Amino acid sequence: MSQKSNLKKLLNKHSDKIRFVLVGGTNTAIDLSILFVLKSIGLNAIFSNYISTSVALIFSFFANKKFTFKDSSNDKTQFIKFLGVTLFGLWVIQPVVIWLSSQGLNLAINNDKFILLIAKLIATCFSLTWNYFLYKKFVYINKK
Repeated sequence: MSQKSNLKKLLNKHSDKIRFVLVGGTNTAIDLSILFVLKSIGLNAIFSNYISTSVALIFSFFANKKFTFKDSSNDKTQFIKFLGVTLFGLWVIQPVVIWLSSQGLNLAINNDKFILLIAKLIATCFSLTWNYFLYKKFVYINKK
């Protein structure tokens, strides 16, 4: 078996993960952009995070449904499941991780914007992991 063939099999095996990373990257860019715009006009970081993640959530549902998991079901409860998984990740996991990370980063860094960026990226890693596994097992179950 050639190296090219092995790579192709590996990419096919993990194609949903690759698509999830692409959607997640785009979603994170949307989220961060809105977060920092709101923060720059004087809103509280946690409140700004709630708004930015809410906007990104809508993009995420449709992009993950159609592109990542290629789900064509008409499950009427799917968006409710998605909201439950995503909102827990965004509104419980992320704020806790942002707060905890910020406390630790404050000891080493004296730049609030940089601390928020690093804390948000750490929190995003936690919530993306949470989301992928629950989306795959609970939300986007395409019965072929």
